[in-house]
Amino acid sequence: MELFTSLIQQLFFLSALAAAVIAVTLRVQRIAANISLGRPLDRTDRPLERLKTMLLIAFGQKKMFDKPLVGLMHFVIYAAFIIINIELLEIVLDGLLGTHRLFAPYLGSSYSLLLNFFELLALGVVITCVIFLARRNLKLVPRFWSREMTKWPRMDANIILTTEIALMFCLFTMNATDSVLQTREDSTYVMAHYPKVGTFLISSLLVPLFKDLDTSTLIVLERGAWWLHILGIMSFAIYVTYSKHLHIALAFPNTYFSNLESKGKIENMPVVTAEVKSMLGINNGNGEATLQEITRFGAKDVEDLTWKNLMDAYSCTECGRCTASCPANITGKMLSPRKIMMDTRDRLEEKGELIAKFGKGYDDGKSLYGDYITKEEIMACTTCNACVEACPINISPLDVIMQVRQYVAMEESATPPSWNSMFANIENNAAPWAFSASDRFNWASEIK
Repeated sequence: MELFTSLIQQLFFLSALAAAVIAVTLRVQRIAANISLGRPLDRTDRPLERLKTMLLIAFGQKKMFDKPLVGLMHFVIYAAFIIINIELLEIVLDGLLGTHRLFAPYLGSSYSLLLNFFELLALGVVITCVIFLARRNLKLVPRFWSREMTKWPRMDANIILTTEIALMFCLFTMNATDSVLQTREDSTYVMAHYPKVGTFLISSLLVPLFKDLDTSTLIVLERGAWWLHILGIMSFAIYVTYSKHLHIALAFPNTYFSNLESKGKIENMPVVTAEVKSMLGINNGNGEATLQEITRFGAKDVEDLTWKNLMDAYSCTECGRCTASCPANITGKMLSPRKIMMDTRDRLEEKGELIAKFGKGYDDGKSLYGDYITKEEIMACTTCNACVEACPINISPLDVIMQVRQYVAMEESATPPSWNSMFANIENNAAPWAFSASDRFNWASEIK
């Protein structure tokens, strides 16, 4: 009977794990397909510099420590997420093999030390998540309550933080009941299935709650906490792929493929460069092909952006550091760099689903510019790069803004009259001012 029960549990665990893996895989494939809708962009140059950037920014959390206390708290959650996965490996193997604390016989006394270290990290996660919940919900940080932070973005953050706290308490309950069961030598089942691995530093504080319970109840509580912990992690893994916390995974490729050029450098539009070279009779080898592929100047919808812009949108954690640094936003303008990235992601999700259903080229009559991002927003940008500098994982809202603005200028000719005069002067006089280059130094003749 015991063998049959164990096999049923293993089959249930295998089914749950397979379902979670399939769900995550399908979601990852959808995200990858959506990102691939963007225009091509070569970011394969300078691989060593890219690797260094990834290690410093994503792995080393360099930008987070611009605010040391917040950076430290974020690092605690980040480190716990990585290190506690070692215990998760044991839990998964226990579920598949029908064992309990599989690694204990192989690690000996160091097993208890390792689990105590995990529990300290778990306690750090609980404390940090409680602080983060307070910062978000008591309106201690204004950027968490900007106009784009509607009910769902705020709820999303709260779901993640409360889930992390719940998972840690499942871990503590599992270890506390396990500690009590190790002392129940009157049960042959318990002695066979709950090896003595010592006490646990944090969960031992919960032992008084369980020590007077009978053995059967303790087993139910221990197994219940074990199942809630692992099923919670599986559900969390699926949920993250729909959440802003997708940056947990995407921060690494996103920083690797960062723009390594100086932040003040604005790239020429390749299609315009090709057209100018063609007009001047300069043959660059693929100019004609490039011209034939031109469908739009700038970006009106998500397909007009590059794949890196779309990866940026999925990587955004909605922390709002970009918006808090934006001078246009600070002075009351409608522009919010965070909203630009959130709008891009929302439109990409919408358009990706439609393309998956009806095929590439499907037009739903909507677009990123106009239906999500307004002209007032993009025209307020000063291109100062404050948002790019502030982002913890090198996202560039400015790149999206500039491409949409290029569409407004070159496709709709809808820029302000003062801008149009400047554009005409630059085209005709090679300067923003309305006089020819030959008259540029006339002012010097008046100097005596």
